[in-house]
Amino acid sequence: MNNCDVEVDQAVELKFESSSTGSDITDQKFCLNGFRCPFRLQIYFILCYFLGLLVNVAHEIGAPDPWYQVGFVLTTGINSSYVLGYSGSIMVPLGWIGGVVGLLLAAAISLNANVLVARLHNVGGKRQIRYRDLAGHIYGRKMYCLTWALQYVNLFMINTGYIILAGQALKAIYVLYRDDGALKLPYCIAIAGFVCALFAFGIPHLSALRIWLGFSTFFSFVYIVIAFVLSLRDGLNSQKRDYSIPASHWDRIFSTIGAIANLVFAYNTGMLPEIQATIKEPAIKNMEKALWFQFTVGGLPLYAVTFMSYWAYGSSTSSYLLNSVHGPVWVKTVANIASFLQTVIALHVSTFCKLLQVFLPRLRSSSL
Repeated sequence: MNNCDVEVDQAVELKFESSSTGSDITDQKFCLNGFRCPFRLQIYFILCYFLGLLVNVAHEIGAPDPWYQVGFVLTTGINSSYVLGYSGSIMVPLGWIGGVVGLLLAAAISLNANVLVARLHNVGGKRQIRYRDLAGHIYGRKMYCLTWALQYVNLFMINTGYIILAGQALKAIYVLYRDDGALKLPYCIAIAGFVCALFAFGIPHLSALRIWLGFSTFFSFVYIVIAFVLSLRDGLNSQKRDYSIPASHWDRIFSTIGAIANLVFAYNTGMLPEIQATIKEPAIKNMEKALWFQFTVGGLPLYAVTFMSYWAYGSSTSSYLLNSVHGPVWVKTVANIASFLQTVIALHVSTFCKLLQVFLPRLRSSSL
C-alpha cells in the first residue's frame, strides 16, 4: 500500500473513531472565502453531504446483496433525473439518426466494457474492490494515482449535477404556482443540498438502501411515465415539428462533442468494482446478471422518454423535459416531486460507492 493511501485511510479511520465516541465536529472549519451567498450555501451543503458520509457511515464490504438488488442500483443510476435532459442534450445536437445509433451503440460498448471489468474482480488472486486498486494492479502506481484522481473529479461533477437537478426540480415546482422570481435557482440548489445531507445521516450503509431502492424505482416510474404521456399528448396535438440541428458550424461541433460525452456518461457509473464488492458470491456471475438487467430492462425507460420527447418537441426540447411538457399543474407537480426525491436517493447511492470505497482501507481477501 503506498504512502498516500495510508495517510488517507488513517485519516478516515480517525473520523470514524470520533464518530463512535460521540465527539462532535464543530471544530472543523471550511474556508469558503470568495464564494458569495447563495453560492456559499450550495458549496456548504455539498460539503455537509460528503462529510456526513465520511463521519456517520460504515459501508459494508462484501455485504450479501443479491444480484437483482445490484441491478436496481445500476438501473437507478441510468434512469435518474438525468434522463429528462437526454432529448435536449443528445438528440437535439445529433438528430434522429445520430441520436438513436449513438444511444444503442454506446449501450453495446458500455455493456461489453463493464462485463470485462466485472470479470477482473478476482484478478491476481484477490478481490479488486476499487477501480484504483484494479488499475494499479494491472498498470502500476502511476495509473493507480491517476485513476484515484479521476474518480474524485467524476464524483464531484456527477454528484454536483445531481444536486443541481434536484434544485431545478424544486424551482420548477415553485414556478408552477408563483412565477415571481423570488425563489431563485441557487437557493433551490442549497435547499436540495441540505435535504441530501439529512438523507446521508439517516442511511448508515449501502445495504440499508434496500427499501429506498424500491422507492427510487417508483419515483423514476412516476416522472418517466408522466413525461412520456404528456410528451405523447403534446406530440399528437402538434402540427409542426422541426428536427433540424440548430446552431452555427462551430457551435454544432462543440454541441456534438458534448452529446458524445453524454452518451458515454449515460450508461457508465464509474464505480463498478465498488458496487461488485457488495454482491453475493459468485461475484462475477451475479454481476454479469445485474449488468444484463441494467442494459436490457433497465434501459427501456431511458429510450422511451428520450425518443418520445424528441419526437414531440424536436429541436425545441428543453434541457429539463418537465419544462417543455403541457398538462395539469398537479400532474407536473407530482412529476417534479418524484424527480427531486429520486435524485436524492440516486445521489446517495452514487456517493456511497464512489466516496467511501475510495477512502476505506483495502480489503484483504483470501485467494479463491
